[in-house]
Amino acid sequence: MSNSSNDTKRIVGIVFLVIIASLIGYGIYSWTEHLKVSEQERILQEAAQTVLREKGETGLLELAGISEEDDAGPLGIIADALSVFSSQGYSDFTADEQENIDIYAQFNKAVVHITTQKYSYNLILEAIPESGTGSGSIIDQEGHIITNYHLIDGAEEVYVSLYDGTSYVGEIIGRDKENDLAVIKIEPKGEKLTTIEFGSSKNLKIGQKALAIGNPFGYDRTLTEGIVSGLNRPIKTDSNLIMLNMIQTDASINPGNSGGPLLDSHGKMIGINTTIYTTTGSSMGIGFAVPVDTAIRVIPELIEYGKVVRGWIDISPVQLDSRISSYGDLPVDNGILVSKVTAKGKAETAGIRGGSEKVKYGELIFFLDGDIIVEIAGIEIKDFADYFSALESTKPGDTIDIVVLRGDKRITLDVELVERPEQYEWE
Repeated sequence: MSNSSNDTKRIVGIVFLVIIASLIGYGIYSWTEHLKVSEQERILQEAAQTVLREKGETGLLELAGISEEDDAGPLGIIADALSVFSSQGYSDFTADEQENIDIYAQFNKAVVHITTQKYSYNLILEAIPESGTGSGSIIDQEGHIITNYHLIDGAEEVYVSLYDGTSYVGEIIGRDKENDLAVIKIEPKGEKLTTIEFGSSKNLKIGQKALAIGNPFGYDRTLTEGIVSGLNRPIKTDSNLIMLNMIQTDASINPGNSGGPLLDSHGKMIGINTTIYTTTGSSMGIGFAVPVDTAIRVIPELIEYGKVVRGWIDISPVQLDSRISSYGDLPVDNGILVSKVTAKGKAETAGIRGGSEKVKYGELIFFLDGDIIVEIAGIEIKDFADYFSALESTKPGDTIDIVVLRGDKRITLDVELVERPEQYEWE
């Protein structure tokens, strides 16, 4: 009798659970149908899907205020009801995966494949073509594309391919060697272009997600994921320029990624991929990107003037080394010797002194006993790379602190800058 009573109770309990499960299933089904009505409700549906994906059925039941019974085991029954909800949009992807998928789907069409053609000549003056390849980002509907300077340096022909295979002849309209940036322009054929939205590199944190889209080894619009691995890295280029404040990332960057965007988890550009640290020629998990704030600063001038207008100290500078220092019996081996100052110029007015003792050292002729610049705006100056880097973000009319050695004294002077002459553009 007792067994019969228990069986009856169990049957009643199961029937009750089935009814509850059916009601839940119908309620969830009706809910998902209703969620299609408004954007706010769609967000609620996605939240529920996230709970189901990350915490499973138990998490969704807890969200609904239903607790698991010790002996009735409702989860197996309710799982069938939950399958209705699952069929309405449950994704097999994690939230992070779905984020990557969405970012790629939205922005890969804004990344272009750039190929360049250069020519060298042999002894009988036959032209030998040399091709290069890289990436770029479309930044506006006028067809302006941001990429790397080193990609287009010396190029006689530039070709740009869009995501759909449409090809354009690109025009190089701006170059900035000191930040390894360049702007190319294409003439759109009436179609609406997909563009990359600028973010900011001011508040980046080590550990946040970083996504790179580019064309490594010719594989169009490849997505790689990593994190921001370091900030404010100084990187010396092949031409001995020092680029300051670079972003370090472990997102794979390989030959062909150069010029492509580095994106945050919202799909906004935080940097322009430019170089890698490698001993093999391929990615070793250390890549570098120019901060997007640098690009935002220089792009308008690259478009308007074809170059960046920068500040300059109106002197004739000479880079010191141990041999010159020994030759002139100077107090330091490093720094920038002021050979001459422009007569009645800003530097002379500020108190900087040039030399008066004319000497010839190899092919170099200069004046030996002038001031030696050892610091600019708090940056130690040892050579021309430091000197140019310290002045990179300045403008004509800016006033900056300059520390000079005069004999055995360190003197700080406030110097107004002029526009950098063409002969002092970094070669």
